[in-house]
Formats: sequence, structure tokens, C-alpha cells
Amino acid sequence: MDTQIRKKAALWLTGNYDAQTKAQVQEMLDNNEKELIESFYKDLEFGTGGMRGIMGAGTNKINIYTIGAATQGLSNYVKSSFSKLPQISVAVAHDCRNNSRLFAETCANIFSANGFKVYLFESLRPTPELSFAMRHYGCQSGVVITASHNPKEYNGFKAYWDDGGQVVAPHDKNIITQVQKIINIDDIKFEPIKENIIAIGNDFDEIYIQKLKELSLSPEIIERQKDMKIVFTPIHGTGVKLVPQALAAFGFKNIINIPEQDITDGNFPTVVSPNPENAEALSMALKKAKATSAELVLATDPDADRVGIAVKDLSGEFILLNGNQTASVLIYYLIKKRLDAGKMAGNEYIVKTIVTSELLFDIAKKFNVEYFDTLTGFKFIAEIIKANEGKKLFIGGGEESYGYLAGEFVRDKDAVMSAALIAEAAAWAKDMGKTFYELLIDIYAEFGFYKEALVNVVKKGKSGAEEISKMMDNYRANPPKQIAGSPVVLIKDYKTRETHDLKSDEKIEIKMPVSNVLQFFTQSGTKVTVRPSGTEPKIKFYIGLKAQMENKNEFEALNAKLAAQINDIKVDMGL
Repeated sequence: MDTQIRKKAALWLTGNYDAQTKAQVQEMLDNNEKELIESFYKDLEFGTGGMRGIMGAGTNKINIYTIGAATQGLSNYVKSSFSKLPQISVAVAHDCRNNSRLFAETCANIFSANGFKVYLFESLRPTPELSFAMRHYGCQSGVVITASHNPKEYNGFKAYWDDGGQVVAPHDKNIITQVQKIINIDDIKFEPIKENIIAIGNDFDEIYIQKLKELSLSPEIIERQKDMKIVFTPIHGTGVKLVPQALAAFGFKNIINIPEQDITDGNFPTVVSPNPENAEALSMALKKAKATSAELVLATDPDADRVGIAVKDLSGEFILLNGNQTASVLIYYLIKKRLDAGKMAGNEYIVKTIVTSELLFDIAKKFNVEYFDTLTGFKFIAEIIKANEGKKLFIGGGEESYGYLAGEFVRDKDAVMSAALIAEAAAWAKDMGKTFYELLIDIYAEFGFYKEALVNVVKKGKSGAEEISKMMDNYRANPPKQIAGSPVVLIKDYKTRETHDLKSDEKIEIKMPVSNVLQFFTQSGTKVTVRPSGTEPKIKFYIGLKAQMENKNEFEALNAKLAAQINDIKVDMGL
């Protein structure tokens, strides 16, 4: 084993660590070499979602010391960045996970010890409310303790900047540099200045909910459809109170809950994984929806920044929509309703990520709304909102991984807001005599049928990370010549920031930050994106197809045809 790993571990035996942590490290040194390697072979880094990992002792695990080092490093950077302010303020929130309250209080204590005014939520809250609180209180930074939809073993640390969005370049790398300077835990100010910590309670929730209510575009339609049955599950997470409150504030009266999943529990006892992308996580909600003849199912992840939905298909059976489908309907609704109400000033725009359906752009083009593409990660959407603040108006945006946003007062994906707006779009469809699914098919008939699929290949641990790296190297060295029988005509490499037109051999610079992402475009319009996850031990393959659909009667046959093509693409990509 690498002697450097043993040296790193030994430091945790001699430093000012608690006895339980020292005992865990000694056990690894004596009896568990594999666990020792996984715990110390690297330091946790900020990825697209911040710092996230499995809880436990070690530099590569989430614990009060890695959280402490991250908080102290962030504190040092915030101090230097806002040195002219007489008082620096930060906000701290946490989700439902095991140890989340402990980690949040650890952050708050360290921030307070550094002289900051700290707004600490009194109990668990949705991640987007942290962003809203930062903007409301004029904070310079903020942290939410969460691992989003990861399994129960995980937790994480998401850092935010003064616009209420997650940290982006150059702040992310600068913070890492400061964190890396914390080589001794004695450099971490764990002892709090308690008078610097201010609790945020239920009164603030009402401010947030009332602000969300301002986004409603169809109060008169909701009044007509207020009894529409909506099943909601927070999957044991932070959406348990505020999502029903937001739905009620919008005017919906018939919210059906899942009592077993309303119980806040970081072990997520009723699901295999608290991820609304997984059908299994919505199984109890779907069962309830069938039993109650509901029309819409909403499910939020543990920190309530992402929402999954289920609606009835053409045969009346519930199906889960993917993030591209939900985002397309939501963006269509937001633009169409604003146009119908005469609320478009001509300076509006939308934003999506490069792995999200091109259908969003087709919708924007038809309605003469400006559009922006950005790298994966909602922090990049927030960055575009910040750049255009005061000049252009952000209508909405989204990413295929179930994250959506409208308005400018929150700067991260917001499942509380999205749940209410999705329900409003469903009520709008119902008011026109359509289901949500029929509205989606109408959109396909108008703009073209987009069919997308996501394939996740899990590669855990140090060996898995190395294997993913080799896979990306191989795709760069030996890109596919054809995909599903259609020749590859364009390759975008966001690591080299270069677009290569294979027909003309022309190469054009990509004006985005460097990112380890590859995209292959075929002559028939297929798009395949390959990207290692920034927050999970997996490599992701995003597959997108497009076909013209003359009328909605062609939907089912075309859907089956494109599904078969997706299977062919999986074979061509070696999946």
C-alpha cells in the first residue's frame, strides 16, 4: 500500500481528534487495508455539487473534520474576498440525513468563531430556501449540508456565493486552495461565538412561500381546478412541510400524502434509494394515486431541490416522466401563459444544460425567446442569471436530472417552486380538457418528437475512478464512427474546449469552462453525451433522438421505433 496513505492516516492518531475517530482509524490501520485506502487515498474535492461522500473517518469521508476544514477554508476565503465589509453574514441549512444537524451546527460554530453573523435554520429545510435566505438577508456566503438523492451512507457540503448560487470559478478553486492549507485541525476554529448565531424559524418559511406564490400565472384556472387530486411524497425529506404549503398557497385543496414517507428519516426506510428518478422510490405514491384516482404524482428528493412526477398515459395508467419531458412542458407553459397574458417585454430568456433536451430551445425559438446553454450543474444556470441581472429577465430553466427553476429570487433548482408550477401546468391542461401527458404529446406534434434516455454505469472507489478515466481516454482516442447506423459528423470535447466538424475538418473553440465531457452528433440528429458524474461514482451516457411527428396519432408507433434505436445506440457505445 502507498506509504503516503498510511502517513495521512497516522496524522489522525496524533492530532486533536476525538477518541471515537482515532479508534476507527486505528482499526483500519490494523485490520482493514481496503477501507483505509478508500478513506485516505485522496481528499474530498468540490465537484459540480460541492463536496459529497460517504460518512466516516478519513480525509476522503464526510465527518466533522472534513466539514470543519471545508468551512474554515471557506471562511478564510470569504474574509479575504469581503475584507472591506464591516460585518460578513452567512446562512446555513441542512437536510434530513443522519448527522446533518451535527454538521450544520459545526459549520455555524466555525463561521461564528470567525466573526461572521450566521443565519442558521432551526431545523431541516429545502436547499432552495437556503439560496432564498442568502439573498433575503444579504449574505456573502452560505452552506447547506446535504447529499441530495444519494444513498443513506452519504452526506455533503454545498457552498454558495453572494448571489445565492453555488460557487463557480474562480471561487470554487480558490476555496479548494484555502481548504488544502488547513493541514492541522488546530487551524479550525471549532469553538463558537454563540451570540453571532441567529436562528431562522417558521416565520421565514411564510416569506418564502409568499414569494413563490408571485410566480403563479393561472390563479383563475387553479380556482376552477382546485380539487384536482395530487399525491405528494417527500421521500422522508425536507419537502414534507413546504411543498404542501406551497401547493395550498397556489390554491390546490386536494393534496394526498403518504404518511409512512412523511416521517423524516435519514435511513430512508421505505425506499432502496431516495431518488425520484427511480421508479421504485415512487412506488408507494403510485399505489396511493391509483387507489385515490389522483391525476398527478409529485415526489421530491431529500433536500427538495429536485422533483419527479408521474401522470396518466393515453391508456390511463400512471407513468413516470423524465426530466426532459417535465422541463419541456414547464418551459412551454411559462412562455405560453406569459405571451397569452401580454406579459412578455422582449428581454426574456431561458437556460438549459448541454445534456438537456434540445426541445427547450425549439420552444424558445418559436416564441422568440432568447436561450442559453451551459455545462451540467445548476450553478452554471445561476451564473448566467447573475450575468444578465438587471438587463434581461429569466423566465425559467432546467436540467434533465429533475431540477427546474423560475424567477430570479432563488438561484438554485427548487422543487418546492417547481412542484407548485407543475401542478399549475397540469391544471391548465385539465382546464383545456387534456391530461398533462396529452399536453406533452401536443408539444411533440408541434415541435418534433424528442426521445431521451440516460444510462448510468457505476464504478465505485479508487479503482472505479481510474476505470472511468480510462473510458473517457478511450472515447477520445477512438471515438465512434457511427451510432445506430448513422455516421458521427460532429464531436464536442469540453475538456479541450473544441468542436470538431468531421465533414469539413473544421475546429471551433467552445466558449465554456473546461469540463470532462464528450458529445457525439450524428448525421440523423442523434446526440450522445458522455460525462463522469461530479457527485457520484458513475459515468453517465445521455442519449437523445429526434423525429418529426406529423400528428399526435403517430406518437405510440414513433415512440416504440425510437426506443428500439436507443437500444441500438447502447450496443454501439458498448453499454
